[in-house]
Amino acid sequence: MAITADHIRDKLTKELAAVHVDVEDTSPNRCAASYKVLVVSSQFEGKPLLQRHRLVNTCLAEELKEIHAFEQKTLTPEQWEKQKAQ
Repeated sequence: MAITADHIRDKLTKELAAVHVDVEDTSPNRCAASYKVLVVSSQFEGKPLLQRHRLVNTCLAEELKEIHAFEQKTLTPEQWEKQKAQ
């Protein structure tokens, strides 16, 4: 399976009911080995950072077998709105 930013974005949006997902291929030559993601989902409400990251990691379990580096930021919709206002 070829892993693309679009694939990751679609899967996170669908499985985590995300209202916003940014995916950036941070590989030096864009070889799909390193990604940075921002996920905004109401499923993160009331959950500590570790639980949020576990939700994302579980969602992308198969993809993470092929990815060498994965950086994630997880926000609730309220946190996202506050961050955008700054």
